[in-house]
Amino acid sequence: MAAPAHLEPRLLCAFVTVADELHFTRAAARLYVAQQALSRDVRRLERELGCELFVRTTRQVALTADGERLLPYARAVLQAQDDLLAAAGQARPLLVDLNSPGLRTPRQVLHRARELMPGHELMARYESGLTWAAAELLAGRLDASFGRFAGLAPALRSGLAQQPVRYEPMAVVLPVDHPLAPLTEVPLASLAGETVYAGAGNPRTPEWTDLARQLFQGRGITLAPPAPLAVGEEEFQRVMARTRHPILAVVDFPPLPSTVLRPLVDPVPLSPVSLVWRKGIVHPALEGLRRAAAAVGAERDWLRMPEEGWIPASDSVVMASP
Repeated sequence: MAAPAHLEPRLLCAFVTVADELHFTRAAARLYVAQQALSRDVRRLERELGCELFVRTTRQVALTADGERLLPYARAVLQAQDDLLAAAGQARPLLVDLNSPGLRTPRQVLHRARELMPGHELMARYESGLTWAAAELLAGRLDASFGRFAGLAPALRSGLAQQPVRYEPMAVVLPVDHPLAPLTEVPLASLAGETVYAGAGNPRTPEWTDLARQLFQGRGITLAPPAPLAVGEEEFQRVMARTRHPILAVVDFPPLPSTVLRPLVDPVPLSPVSLVWRKGIVHPALEGLRRAAAAVGAERDWLRMPEEGWIPASDSVVMASP
């Protein structure tokens, strides 16, 4: 028996159906094909395998010894094909990085996407920075993330796509007894002479540190040196309580004990947030996530630049793109 280079599943299906029915007319009816076409497929399979699969007489159809031997293998191949098609039809979860558990912007988008796509599973992940998440996106271990796209290295951006989501106003976290804590808003000029923490040294968030560096430039604000990388909210609070540096944040930053959160003004610095995903990804829930980002952004006017808003020029270009 010669082994062919490949076999069409249709031919195996014809063989198995005739073997089940032992009658070409009934098998053709089951497959919704003409009997002549079914007979041609079976004979073609026999030629390709180099053996006879059925003994045909005017009264009956019976499997040959070769047909009996090959039948379980043909069934296994067809079952594997069914399993493959079922797996393809059941989309795996869309893995969405929300950066940190307390940040509201990506969480609101994810919640809306789940409402729009109730038949799909969208699962949250927390990678704590777009630079780190970008590498995971490109490796296929994440599907989408949020953050400052312009702050990524060109090599990372080249494999990713983005959709602007929000100009998120920035804020400062101050110890409750800090001289600026009584203010309802903190003018940037009042931070002159301060040392402000913005994630320096954290390999997951260099795009955030770069944004802070550009914001502080020429304003007399010092970027705090690297602190020990704190994993988890409790450790972050402990390290920040020890250094007592103000922390650059966004207005939706989660509360920390013994601190106050104050929006920054004059100008209003903005954190440009994009939805980011790997180019070429195919997943039905990704379109739902994109629609959710657009819908929530429109409802909350997230992409309206405040009159006194500030972002770097590179971010203006990114956020103006579709």
